[in-house]
Amino acid sequence: MNTRAAQTYLQTPTEVIGTADGVDFAYRRIGSGGEVPLVLAGYFASNVDDWDPPIVDGLAADREVITFDYPGAGGSSGVTPATVAELTVDCLGFLRALGLTTVDFLGFSLGGMVAQQIAFEQPEMIRRMILCGTGPRGGEKMTFTELSIDELEDPVALILKSFFTPSEPSQRAGNAYLGRLSLREAERVSSVTLTSADAQLHAIREWGTIPAENRYAMLKAMPQPALIVHGNKDIVVDPINAFILEEHLPYATLLVLPDASHGAQSQHADVFLANARLFLND
Repeated sequence: MNTRAAQTYLQTPTEVIGTADGVDFAYRRIGSGGEVPLVLAGYFASNVDDWDPPIVDGLAADREVITFDYPGAGGSSGVTPATVAELTVDCLGFLRALGLTTVDFLGFSLGGMVAQQIAFEQPEMIRRMILCGTGPRGGEKMTFTELSIDELEDPVALILKSFFTPSEPSQRAGNAYLGRLSLREAERVSSVTLTSADAQLHAIREWGTIPAENRYAMLKAMPQPALIVHGNKDIVVDPINAFILEEHLPYATLLVLPDASHGAQSQHADVFLANARLFLND
């Protein structure tokens, strides 16, 4: 029996693989089936422990799912790059080290920026992509001047404020989400350091800077089908960016979830998983 198929994400061990550039990537693999694995790239200052377990388990029901830590973050070695383009180079090195030539790619927030960069630079690498809580290069209100790494000192407050809305149902969903993240006891990786978080913050601010010309031309050059998932009250990445992605990507479907902020896919996990699996299995 395939042990990966029998595991849940909470039981999945952390593995390490080195790249040609000398970075040792911490990653987890779960599930089996399907011709194309699904790679998950996380949000600002997150690690492999910060993926919502039922989301990963649901996605892995009929395919292999791979999560990983960015260079210099969590369980991965190296130095965290300070631009999305440089981070993408490292992530491509990780995929090649695993022997992967074609993947589906789910990027959440910062991970969605990485997904777009890979789709633009190496279109043959990504078959389909899911973009959660993210926006285009040079999008609206995406320089994140109000975001500070000091907020990481109280991660619970930060999650409840930024991933969920002030409404009672959303805050209840937020506390349930935090409870799920705390369930794993063995093989937890290190928290992301402030040095790594600072580099990631620089990367997303650089991504959000409006270019002098051809603001969204990059999107039109991405041939992959894309599922865009966004909360209608996202206070981190303004929802207008989801509509910009839908408008300019050639083959995009937009799913806007109600009374939801940056953690929309966890607050509405059943709806998200139904749509994501339908999209990936198409």
